[in-house]
Amino acid sequence: MNTLLVVLLIALSVWLLYLGRGKLAWLLPLAVGLLLWRVLGEGGTFGWWLCTVLFLALAGTLAWAPVRRALLSRRLMPMLAPLFPTMSATEREALEAGTVWWDAELFAGRPDWSKLLNQPVPELDAREQAFLDGPCEELCRMLDDWQVLHSDDLPTEVWDFLKREGFLGLIIPESYGGKGFSARANSAVVAKVSSRSVTAAVTVMVPNSLGPAELLLHYGTEAQKQHYLPRLASGAEVPCFALTEPGAGSDAGSMTSHGVVCRGTWEGREVLGMRLNWNKRYITLNKAATVLGLAFKLRDPDGLLGDKEELGITCALIPRETPGVVADKRHDPLGVPFINGPTQGHDVFVPLEFIIGGPANAGKGWRMLMDCLAAGRGVSLPAQSCGAAQLTARTTGAYASIREQFGLPIGRFEGVEEHLAIIGGMTYLMDGARRLTAASIDSGQKPAVITAICKAYLTEGMRTVVNNGMDVVGGAGISRGPRNVLARAYQALPVAITVEGANTLTRSMIIFGQGAVRCHPYALEEIESLAARDVKRFDAAFFGHIAHFFGVFTRASVLGWTHAVIAPTPLEGPAERYFQHFTRLSAAYAVCAEISMMTLGGALKRKEMLTGRLADGLAWLYLGTATLKRFVDAGQPDRDRALFEWAAETALHEVETALLGLLDNLPARFVARVLRWKLFPPLWRFHGPSDRQRAKAARALLDGDPAREALTTGIFVPPATEPGLGALEDALTKVLAAQPVRAKLKDLVREGKLERAREAAQVEAALAAGHLSEAEADCWRAAAAAREDVIQVDAF
Repeated sequence: MNTLLVVLLIALSVWLLYLGRGKLAWLLPLAVGLLLWRVLGEGGTFGWWLCTVLFLALAGTLAWAPVRRALLSRRLMPMLAPLFPTMSATEREALEAGTVWWDAELFAGRPDWSKLLNQPVPELDAREQAFLDGPCEELCRMLDDWQVLHSDDLPTEVWDFLKREGFLGLIIPESYGGKGFSARANSAVVAKVSSRSVTAAVTVMVPNSLGPAELLLHYGTEAQKQHYLPRLASGAEVPCFALTEPGAGSDAGSMTSHGVVCRGTWEGREVLGMRLNWNKRYITLNKAATVLGLAFKLRDPDGLLGDKEELGITCALIPRETPGVVADKRHDPLGVPFINGPTQGHDVFVPLEFIIGGPANAGKGWRMLMDCLAAGRGVSLPAQSCGAAQLTARTTGAYASIREQFGLPIGRFEGVEEHLAIIGGMTYLMDGARRLTAASIDSGQKPAVITAICKAYLTEGMRTVVNNGMDVVGGAGISRGPRNVLARAYQALPVAITVEGANTLTRSMIIFGQGAVRCHPYALEEIESLAARDVKRFDAAFFGHIAHFFGVFTRASVLGWTHAVIAPTPLEGPAERYFQHFTRLSAAYAVCAEISMMTLGGALKRKEMLTGRLADGLAWLYLGTATLKRFVDAGQPDRDRALFEWAAETALHEVETALLGLLDNLPARFVARVLRWKLFPPLWRFHGPSDRQRAKAARALLDGDPAREALTTGIFVPPATEPGLGALEDALTKVLAAQPVRAKLKDLVREGKLERAREAAQVEAALAAGHLSEAEADCWRAAAAAREDVIQVDAF
């Protein structure tokens, strides 16, 4: 009977822990009680009663918070404080910027799928769609990117069009003369323009990303908004934003650009202002800008604003024509001719009212920047990446259907299929993440961790897709000219990888560094309660943390060894098992993150290879679940199933690979071995897409498949008369139309009615013999001529 009671207690505890409702008050006494029951008489009466008394005593002590705080928590605080990371003021401001959303669900190990599935991802409204189909389409028609690349800027008529049609004011509300578009529309515009010209896309991106307009909207005084926003919206003012310096790149907080509060003369009168000196580089639109957004450190040595001398990072708007401002040189970013270069300021005096938000915002610039970046980096660069990926998918799908070797389209060779699968599957995954992230921003979120993931992993995805595209087109990709569609995207890849926080830094430091504190249900509360020496807060956070860990550990172990078949799923269909698999890996991720923090403490942030793997795990959980969301929102169509399965299988494999790599290198070797066995049973591993799944994903891009059309609806497709993608699309249409004629020729050879010969000779022979009509022969000739034309490369 005693044994049965113990078994029931164990089963109840495990079940409660699996559900995430386990309490520490019952866990430790149960463990001690079971040990004593085993030692003291194998369940004898005395042993059982002793265990019961100890069980109740320990449970009461731990369950009664005042006693627990007095006996345990007060003593634990000084012991545990060194294990928790300390935060600088800039780190704290970065952590507090933005919001926590779906990333917190994934980090905690128990994702609430209704939260994801109920997130609306609406289509563009009528006004936004009209802009995309009208001015945006017209802009793309105006652009000749080959000519742009051989000049030093966009043509004057293009600049005039951008200003006249409001491309520089997409995010500015209509009440200030802008378009007032959603993040989804902003993203769609950038993606479409990117598929045509990187130079034009960057020119559109910068005024609508982190910069004067964004900062003014959130922090500007009404007078500043009324003055600048209508001018920015119309293009009367062109903005740039100066943050990066030679000695302060990714570590922007170490900037040396500075200002001193002082009195000086402005427009003939003495005012309280700032004398500024700066040296910035990599500033996009520096020479074109009429107003410069500037980040600098402000000092008040004479106490003119108060008793604080070091005010901190501040953001101000500086008119380009102000004496002392220099912006007359340009960098050459790998030959892509968007305007970018250095700017310097030498003893530039401006009134304090030029601070964004006025003098009250002196020293608040870092928080302002982090808040805006929390949303902004989830729009522009992810959109550019998706535009390039979609362009690559459409181009390679057509080229691999048209180009033939050994009597077959090259897309039918397995070696090429492997590349096409990566192109199609990654593009599907990337665009799902782009859409979901933009929709979350439109719903009021500023998901700092998720936007960092999108910036880093979508730009890396673009690199993967374009590189694989270059492998498909081969020599046609390395011979530059108007016919070469991919070279210009390939040329610009490192730019997106580097800006707005280099991907290496974002992966190794920012994603998990912020995620571990912001997304964890207890970590931030523990750090803050220790800093405040608040025993009550620490007690609740610490013991809640331990209960959470044991709950998620049990859950992850059960899901691992059952291959997640018992995990609940929100719906049926092709996506059903993937919900279960991502639930399992979310729990496994939570355990691995917990163990990493527990065993390494504050030293973890210096273990950047480990934090990089933890970033990989969280990123691929987000990308994979965004793909699930996209597929389910579309109704799980058969059209997209091959691309969806490739993307989901790849995401699962990447998450598992990251976590296994973490455990292989975790310094606490015994703990790592136990976790590897508990969380990742050898029988249930994710190996990525199978060869069959790869082949299906590749074929979704070939022969004008509907999946290819759906995947690339957001890009600009040039007219048939234009070399490059336009001619490829025209050739594909003709080649597909001629397929029945070619099949008929093969049947005639098989029946002995036609000799084996070159197809051109067979067509003429079949026409003469009456086996083909003149229309069929013309159809074949048109396809052959188009094929011959589009496989040529440019020569000068």
